Amino acid sequence: MLIQNEIPKEDLDYILEPFKEDKEEKDNKPIISEKIIAIVRDAKGKIIDKREQKMKSLTQYYLAFMSIPIIGTYQSATNYSATNFMTNILGLPSQPSGTNFVALIYFDMSIQLGSGTQTFSPTLNSLGAPISNGSGTGQLYYYSQSVLYTSNSISEILIVSNSSGNTITVSEIGLIGAITVNPFGGTLVTNKFLLSYDTFSSPISIPNGGSASFKIVITFSG
Repeated sequence: MLIQNEIPKEDLDYILEPFKEDKEEKDNKPIISEKIIAIVRDAKGKIIDKREQKMKSLTQYYLAFMSIPIIGTYQSATNYSATNFMTNILGLPSQPSGTNFVALIYFDMSIQLGSGTQTFSPTLNSLGAPISNGSGTGQLYYYSQSVLYTSNSISEILIVSNSSGNTITVSEIGLIGAITVNPFGGTLVTNKFLLSYDTFSSPISIPNGGSASFKIVITFSG
């Protein structure tokens, strides 16, 4: 026989109060937070500009990359058809080619700078006016990018210098992801995606002979 005992309201409120507070804290606490840091130096190495702002515009490709460890790359251990994220969003082959149906998958990330602006959309896949790597007119020299990480954060760092002869204006920044599929007995496929897109509140000017460092920090609160 099921016996129901009614708990007085004041006792019920007392019992549930800790759970209410815990829920409110979790609701207000972001799981992932991102920020962009930029530091500009003149030809003598003196800091002439420093920025820090929140990254706000993550694309559908960012979501797809984050989802891969959860939903996997293929349907199952015996079904080698790729998931919808891999085919519809990342544009990769639906199945690995070759007789063994085995493929190696490589991931990479980098920062891209631009001199344009555009309205954000989750489907954006390029900057408005990417600044290419070099020393010619309108170009910045991109040094090797580095990644720092701790147990709860990842930092992508880009250092550039300007030897173009003129001031270069940086107004947009994006995080570029690359995924390469190397199927045994098949064709190597590499696709690049725009994972984030942000514009600076005001353009950043890098003088001729100057340099700048850009850092995108992704922190997981846990």
